[in-house]
Amino acid sequence: MDKSPQQSTSSEKSRDTLFGGDLSCVQHVSGYRFSIDPVLLAHFVRLKKEESVLDLGAGCGIIGLVLLYRFSHRIRSLSAFELQPGLAALCRENVRTNSFQEKMDVKEGDLRTIRNFFPAGSFSTVVCNPPFYIPGRGRTSSNPEALIARHQIECSLDEILAAAAYAVKNKGKLFLIYPADLLAVLTVALAEQSFAIKRLQCIYSYPEKGGSAKLVLVEAILNGGEGLRVEDPLYIYEKKDGEYSPPLQGMYQRNA
Repeated sequence: MDKSPQQSTSSEKSRDTLFGGDLSCVQHVSGYRFSIDPVLLAHFVRLKKEESVLDLGAGCGIIGLVLLYRFSHRIRSLSAFELQPGLAALCRENVRTNSFQEKMDVKEGDLRTIRNFFPAGSFSTVVCNPPFYIPGRGRTSSNPEALIARHQIECSLDEILAAAAYAVKNKGKLFLIYPADLLAVLTVALAEQSFAIKRLQCIYSYPEKGGSAKLVLVEAILNGGEGLRVEDPLYIYEKKDGEYSPPLQGMYQRNA
């Protein structure tokens, strides 16, 4: 995200930009605000031609926006599915602002009732930056919008993955970002929904001897077979308190 977001005329929103101003994203100033996680996830995603994509728990729509900015020629349609009305409204505004109406639509609803919104197997790819923590764990927020987005208050990990398994076609792809120390929990939960992890990348803060991965990016296939590719580790910073690493800087560069 650009270093100096332009504030809108509303005291409740900010208008932030990515890719040298090519992409615009309105967010609530005091509500849930996206971090680097969706940017990492959007760059981990691999798409073929004529993909139908579901962003499950879309928030303000940032993952879908980045995917359309990078892969518009490969995406036939992209649906953003969001529970919270305020975030869904931001998502619709961001779709209009970036002129993505022809390919991106927004549906407001509960993923636990996803059958009321989409037929089974509607999508070739599902992407999700889920709430990481069960209530009582992780850093909590006094803001309800941020709390619901970050903690499994309105849905559990199992319910999220069940919704993804319903929405994606057989052999379809699911892309997730999750805390590295909860990878074992995620692996078991994926297997219970017939997802097999096929590609994995660990995210570290910076290179250090004995350092632990903070996050993990996962590509899973519904009813996928054996075989797992582990990508090279990705470092956010060049060193402690340093600048973004070259791969991270590249993620914020404009399309050529």
